[in-house]
This record gives sequence, C-alpha cells and structure tokens, in this order.
Amino acid sequence: MRSRILRAILLAVAVTGFALGIPLGYAALRLVDDGAHADLQARAQRIAASVDDQIAAGHAIDLAPLEVGVPTGGHLVVTSGGGRQEFGMSPGEDALAVEVPIAQQGTVRLEVSSGPMRTSQYQVAAFVVLLVVLSVGTGTVVATVTARRLAKPLRHVAVRAARLGAGDFRRDDRRHGVPELDLVAEALDRSAGALALLVQRERELVGDVSHQLRSRLTALQLRLEALAEHPDPETAAEARAALEQAERLAGVLNELLAAARAARAVGAEPLDLGAELSAIAEEWREPLRGVGRALRVRVPEGLLARATPARLREAIGVLLDNALRHGEGQVVVSARSDEGTVVVEVADGGAGVPDELAGHIFERGVSGGGSTGVGLALARALVDADGGRLELSTARPATFAVYLPVPKADDVVGVTWRSDLTPR
Repeated sequence: MRSRILRAILLAVAVTGFALGIPLGYAALRLVDDGAHADLQARAQRIAASVDDQIAAGHAIDLAPLEVGVPTGGHLVVTSGGGRQEFGMSPGEDALAVEVPIAQQGTVRLEVSSGPMRTSQYQVAAFVVLLVVLSVGTGTVVATVTARRLAKPLRHVAVRAARLGAGDFRRDDRRHGVPELDLVAEALDRSAGALALLVQRERELVGDVSHQLRSRLTALQLRLEALAEHPDPETAAEARAALEQAERLAGVLNELLAAARAARAVGAEPLDLGAELSAIAEEWREPLRGVGRALRVRVPEGLLARATPARLREAIGVLLDNALRHGEGQVVVSARSDEGTVVVEVADGGAGVPDELAGHIFERGVSGGGSTGVGLALARALVDADGGRLELSTARPATFAVYLPVPKADDVVGVTWRSDLTPR
C-alpha cells in the first residue's frame, strides 16, 4: 500500500513538474532571444537615426561617430545611394542580425555573434531544469512522508483485522485522525465486541446442552440397567438393547463435543510459553510501571503448551488488565507443568476477590470495580475454546490459573524456542 501511494504521488509530482517545466523552459528561452533581438534593434535604430541626420545635413555618411553604438564584436553595414560602408568583422553565418531602413532607400544592418545569447539560454535552461529537479525532489520528500503517514495507519487497521480474525477480541482505542480509517477502527471494535459475545454464548450453550444431555442420558442408562435385571427375559433383552443404544448415543455425543472443541481450536499450536508470555508481558510492563508497579515473568525454559497465540494473548491480557485495575503490588506471571497439563498463573498482591463475588467472577456483567464485567467471561470462553480452562485458584491474593493442554509428540516436531528469553 505504501509503495502504491508513493508511486501515485510521485507520478503526479513528475507530471506536474514536466507540465510546468517544459512551457517555463520554452518561455525563458524565448525571453532571452527576444531580449537579445530587442537590444540589437534599439542599437540599429539609434545608428539609423544618426545616419539620417548626416544625410539631412547634406554630409557624407561617416561611420566613425557611429562606432560607439556598435556592440563589441559587432558588424555594421550601411547601404545607401552613395554605396556600401562597413565597420567590424562579420560574425559568420550563425549570427543575430537586424536591418533598419534609412533615407534614400538605404538600410542599416547590424550583426553580432549569437554565442553570448546561446550561453544565456543555456544558463536559463539549466536554471529551469534545476528548478524542476528541486520541485520533484521536494515532492518526493513530501510523497515519502505522506505515504508513510497514510500507510502506517492502514497497516495498523489491517493487523487489527487479522487479530480479530484470529480470535483476539481486545478493544483497540488507537485512532489515526483520518475519518475513514477511524470509522473502520470503530467498526472493528464493535465487531470484536459482538464476536466476543457470540463466543461466550456459544460456550455457555454448548456447556448447558452437554450437561443436560449427559444428565438425561445418565438417568436413562440407570433406568435401563435396572430394567436389564427384570425377571422377564424379553423385557431384560429389550432393556439391554436399549442400554446399548444409549451407550452409543453417549459416545456419539462425546465425539460431537470433542469435534466442536477441535473445530474451535483449529488454530491451536505448540507454543513456547517463555517466549509468548514474555512478549505479552512487554505490552503490559510499561502501564504497570506507570503506576509504580512491577511485572515479573517466571517460566521454565522449554515449557510448551498447545494454544492459539491470539487467544492466549487475549486471555492473559485480560488477566493482566484485571490486575492493573483492581490489584496492588507486584504482578507475577508464572507457568509450570502439572500432571499432563500446563498451568499459567497470574497473581498480584492486592486485597483479592470479595467472597460474595468469588463464585460469580466469570459471569458476564459481574464486576467488583465498576467495569463492564465482560473481560473475565471472555477470557474463560477463549481458553475453553482451545481446550483449556480458566479458574480463580486463590481469592486472596487474587490468583488466576489458566490450564492448557500439553502438545502431542507429533506437534512438537520442528518447534523451536528462544533460548535468549530467561525468567525475570
């Protein structure tokens, strides 16, 4: 985009430069030519007037007093009824010449070399070319700055849209001062809020449906197991057949739920938590430092977890924002391996979560600090979408734990991690 904007502006500047430069150059050359001819014409007319005075006085034409009017290197030819008189050397074929009539059908012809005029024309042409080059150069600088200023917000909006498509639903309050781009940014923010709500509702719906179906199937299986012990052989056989169908239905339900979770986590991949959590912390270290608080990251080297990068950034970002808004003291982000899963904990030294909110902290609209109460619900939905879960492990001080699945052995092949990132 930046190169296209730059090329368009440079093309406009070049066309404008040439459109103005060519007529300006031609006009300047004509001006020098007309000036040289006008000066020569004035000299010839003064000489002709002096010759007319001599003829009117009845004197023979004398060129000696007229020599002062002849430019250096010029050639004067006076033709009259008395013959032809010359002064100076002829400048050759490429000369500027003017001819003025005098009395008795005579003429005064004044010639000079065209070299000085050509030199002046070359100088003027060079000045015009320099002016055009400076104009194009200035336009190039302006085009570069303008293209950069326009391309930067466009790139930011494109990255914002890509993050939204990857599942990062965080609101971005950055605006660029360009009305059209700001409208796009606001539309993306509205879309992010709507998608976050859809993700949360999907999670709640799937959870409710699966819970209800499992409960009803369990109750049905218990009744069928009881009927399978009926003394009537036919009744027992029918009950066992129905129990087998119920077990198959339970298996199908488990497969469907697993497929739904796998579809939501289609972007999940093995992640080096040391690199990912350090990168996330860099975004939040400065805001915390601004209120006099520190942020520490403690992750064992080479610890891997399976998650979607954008969803993990969003979920951890929500927890860090929650610690910034409602917590106190140092914020610690740590990770550890625990019985086939990876646990990421975000803790601070504040007063923690009140008892009346601890059981409802992840419900939408529940907040103890006047916020919207959407963030934690969204974070739990995103973690759940990757096959993990988010819990409040300790209310005082507040410690949130994100449980992530361990990547399979086949997924780890080819994964590299940054050894330069050490726990801080």
